[in-house]
Amino acid sequence: MPTITQGGARQTVITTFEVTPGTCQDLVDALGKAYEEVISLQTGFIAAGIHVNDAQTRVANYSQWTRREDFQAMLRTSEMRERTRAFNALCKTFEPVMYDVVDTF
Repeated sequence: MPTITQGGARQTVITTFEVTPGTCQDLVDALGKAYEEVISLQTGFIAAGIHVNDAQTRVANYSQWTRREDFQAMLRTSEMRERTRAFNALCKTFEPVMYDVVDTF
């Protein structure tokens, strides 16, 4: 389970996907399978959560990594490049963005 804390040695990545209600569950299933089979086994992976809005038109994926380089190395694996192409086919757009936690409440 992700733990949100300020500072520390964590890299937060929030990826947003724009989907249709007809492809939302397919994307959620594909992301879940990718976490089970590939992502969670990578060096530096800490935790993640998948979120869906009520209209099933947006999926947000929150993940935590030990270092930025660990996340980038995971994306460069041949397995994840193939899965990323499959994710792209299920959504209109998606964008992973790296963040640093600067405050919590």
